[in-house]
Amino acid sequence: MAAVKTGLSRKLLTRVLSVYFALTLIVTVGQIFTEYLSTKDHVEEELQTLKNTFSSSLTRAMWEINDDQVRAIAEGLMSIPIVEGLQVRGENGNFITEQGIRKSRSPNPVEREVIEDHSGGVFSYSFPLVFKFAGRESTVGDVTLYSSFDTIFSRIEVGVFFLIGNAIVKTTFLVFLFMTAFRTMLSEPLQNITEQMGRFDPERPEESKLTLEVKDDNELLQLRDSYNGVIDDLIASNHKLKSAQEELTAANTKLDDQNLVLEQEVAKKTASLSQIMLDLEQQKDELIAHQRELRQENKNRQYIESELRKKNDELAGSMQTLNQAQQQLVESERMASLGGLVAGITHDINTPLGVSVTAASFLQERLINLKQDFEDTSLTSKSMASFIDEADQTAKLLLNNLGRASDLIASFKQVAVDQTSENERDFDLGEYIAEVLQSLQSGYKQTKHNITVNCPPELIVTCAPGAIAQIVSNLTVNSLNHAFEDKAVGNINLNVEAVDDQVVMHFEDDGKGLTKDELSQLFDAFFTTKRGSGGSGLGTHIVYNLVTQSLNGKIDAQSEPGKGLRYTITFPISQH
Repeated sequence: MAAVKTGLSRKLLTRVLSVYFALTLIVTVGQIFTEYLSTKDHVEEELQTLKNTFSSSLTRAMWEINDDQVRAIAEGLMSIPIVEGLQVRGENGNFITEQGIRKSRSPNPVEREVIEDHSGGVFSYSFPLVFKFAGRESTVGDVTLYSSFDTIFSRIEVGVFFLIGNAIVKTTFLVFLFMTAFRTMLSEPLQNITEQMGRFDPERPEESKLTLEVKDDNELLQLRDSYNGVIDDLIASNHKLKSAQEELTAANTKLDDQNLVLEQEVAKKTASLSQIMLDLEQQKDELIAHQRELRQENKNRQYIESELRKKNDELAGSMQTLNQAQQQLVESERMASLGGLVAGITHDINTPLGVSVTAASFLQERLINLKQDFEDTSLTSKSMASFIDEADQTAKLLLNNLGRASDLIASFKQVAVDQTSENERDFDLGEYIAEVLQSLQSGYKQTKHNITVNCPPELIVTCAPGAIAQIVSNLTVNSLNHAFEDKAVGNINLNVEAVDDQVVMHFEDDGKGLTKDELSQLFDAFFTTKRGSGGSGLGTHIVYNLVTQSLNGKIDAQSEPGKGLRYTITFPISQH
């Protein structure tokens, strides 16, 4: 029987997968575009926040015609990552300062806040500078802040790669599932039927019936039953033909006996010889049939062996691809965690830096007033004492806020370096956990959740600190995102103790807890209770690998619905 050039199952599979690929591409592009629009809105809101922070200082400097102070404030704005360019104009439309990216402007003054899109992926936020004096308002100029697509893409880059990787993994899994289903339910049964029909033997039709092991009652079973019904009709017709032949033979025998009595002995010998020849011929036919069956069986075995080798090669390739995809997802999850850390620390640093800039502007303004009074010989001891008191308070405010920014940057630098490095070193475990939680503070300081840490002082451990940072970060973020999603107030307790030469960490929350089935899959890769809300299912899997492989320890979890979740982590104090 000739081989089919294009199988029915392959055509059907190709059409189904083509529709799925198109839908997956459309959905992924839509998600990326939505993420871009959302991030752009956030950047525009941050530009508006900068307006609220710096407009008063710029307005006063413009009112006092202090171009140097205007340029100093402009340089401070340019140091902010989202600001890639700015233009400051006076009330007559003249440019006082232009820095970074800038576009041509309308000569008309800006009367209200305006957000505009420009060519090359650049967009701007313009607002007027209005000085209020004695109940009157006067426009002294306007400011335009520029940002671009590069700023937005730097924020959504990890999310875009994650969406693309997620679509690739789902598509690969679906292709494998569909190919397996089509091969099992359609291709193999049809091939089996074709091979059995090709072995039809008219001499023994009863041995040519189709045998098909299919659990469902479908069209293949109907085809088998119909074909076997035709075989049964053929067998019945052969039996009737054989009976008629036997009756005819009997009648001829009687006639021969009557007409050939004299030749009876000769007929007996002839009949005996004929019987021997028939037996020999039948034996020959049987031998030929056996040889044919053996050849067919050998061909079938060779084909099956070839198919098994191909499937084994395909399975090996699929396993390698899945392992690579899993490693890439784990690395993406680690970089996403570091990206969240950068966003949080940036938000915390902006506050003390903004206060410091405002304090410095105020101090500069008071110095200018003091200098003017000194030059006009109108400086009094009272105004001097007032200046000294204000300068002292401003300097303390500057030192406190710059010191806080310095502490935050030092803490972030150490934690960020540790998360991207696997080098081992000696460090104080309690102080390091405090630094990690400080870097995560922006994620929960606006909530009523409480985090309590109890750790023996001066507990020095030797291991890769990045593993500790990743473990504490993932467990804390998991509790904030999952355990307290239905609670306004939650508590997280992290208790650390040293037992012999082991460190024992007890991490627990009083959240909603897990069911028995969820707890049994807690450390499995890609398991998450928030599949449709952005959960990747890699957080606890990464924690398990870090504890068992990087720290050479062990981790255990206990939970019940409504009673929170508790982890017990044990690892050696020293990895040497």
